Amino acid sequence: MRTGLRELLLLVVLLGVPVASFFLVFRPQNAEIKAAKAEIEIKRAVLVKLREETARSADLEKSNKQILGKIQAIEARLPSKKEVENVVRQVSDLAVAAGLGPPSMKSAKAIKTATYMEQPLELATDGSFTGFYDFVVKLEQLARITKMTDLKLKRKLDDDGRMEATFTLSIYHQDEPGATQ
Repeated sequence: MRTGLRELLLLVVLLGVPVASFFLVFRPQNAEIKAAKAEIEIKRAVLVKLREETARSADLEKSNKQILGKIQAIEARLPSKKEVENVVRQVSDLAVAAGLGPPSMKSAKAIKTATYMEQPLELATDGSFTGFYDFVVKLEQLARITKMTDLKLKRKLDDDGRMEATFTLSIYHQDEPGATQ
């Protein structure tokens, strides 16, 4: 069988079409596919990070709600300025119930802090040490927030088993809007 120019030309064209297709069509498409796959992987990684952040955001929102609940619980323990007198009365009643003498109280100027007021009271009372201890325990159990500072205990020399106590009791309360001190 003799091959002529025409057959040779047909063979070259038949072999050239797939080779040309590879270089002109398939190779560029493979590069585009590879670039698209790389972009997909980047977007998947970003999506995973976004899902993690969204989950963390939900956790932060839950934590914020818990913190807000705790703040509200603490604020509920802060009386208004009008209720401070009731707390003072409760403190006096606790002292008498514990067997101490009625405390003498001297009110100092209220101290403004960030979101609440501190009303210091200078108290003096006398009685037995166990009575004073019972008073402190009951004071600690009050629903309102208080702080005892500058505590001085002095034993009465003329009366065995008795003592005098002076201390500053701070009662924390909410500042009323528009109130000036």
